[in-house]
Amino acid sequence: MESTAESLNISLSSLFRYVKRFNAEGLESLLKDKTRKPGKIPVSEEKKNELCRIACAKEPDDAVHWSVRSLAKRVGISKSSVNTILRERGINPHQVETSRFSNDDLFEEKADEVAGLYMNPPDNAIILCVDEKSQIQTLERTLPQLPLRENIPARQTADYVRYGTAALFAALNVLTGEAAGECTDHHTSEDYLEFLKRAARRRDAGKVLHIITDNYAAHKSKDVNKYLESMSGRYKVHFIASHSSWLNLVERWFAEITNKRIGGEGVKELTESIKRYIKEWNKNSKPFLWTKSAKTIRRRKNNARAAC
Repeated sequence: MESTAESLNISLSSLFRYVKRFNAEGLESLLKDKTRKPGKIPVSEEKKNELCRIACAKEPDDAVHWSVRSLAKRVGISKSSVNTILRERGINPHQVETSRFSNDDLFEEKADEVAGLYMNPPDNAIILCVDEKSQIQTLERTLPQLPLRENIPARQTADYVRYGTAALFAALNVLTGEAAGECTDHHTSEDYLEFLKRAARRRDAGKVLHIITDNYAAHKSKDVNKYLESMSGRYKVHFIASHSSWLNLVERWFAEITNKRIGGEGVKELTESIKRYIKEWNKNSKPFLWTKSAKTIRRRKNNARAAC
């Protein structure tokens, strides 16, 4: 409603301005744009439509997408005019969005199950989103980073020593936002199983642990399944659909720690910094709010497929 009202006010103000100009200077004043330099002809609608058609339907011969300069040269108008027209039409040739559809035949059932846990958690249960962030680069610059100074950014050397990669296992409590995590050199089924056991020991023994995780082979190994079966009634595992990592809320937490904490560090420094981050996070942890119901997910999935 606000955007509609704003556009209506803009239209009315423009109309009043034109009426005022007509009353003061006559019909001839409406055929000229006072904001333009003398002798500069306004870009016609035909030219604007041609510009948009080229930007949307054809790639340039020497690039992967059009730039303002290349479009201006192709259509024969100024760069500023091209920029204005593209902005008015909401066309961004330089931007590309990626998408991927789940090929899981049980996508809807799994999405319904996980969304239901988020929005209507069962009584006397703990919901843990579990996953691992693999291939974290551990490296160290050859010289210490120079600190930030007035008018001078922080500086670091371009060369570094690489110490391999590390994996971060994490479990996010959906109801409280509390996180538990630890780093390992690899992410095998044995590592995953040991992490599950330690996560369980930190939780109330009288409550069911609902584990939301993905379909990685290490999460479904023979040893993992055997352990889960031996702990009858303690665990209930919910696998998200393939190619739908966004259904696992721990991925949202991974985004936080990646942006704020994980950087170019050695193995020891990386492990210690992650421990500090988790400790600080849990001091004021807040749960991530899931708002999309199963019905909304199905509708958006169907709309996206129909648009392809």
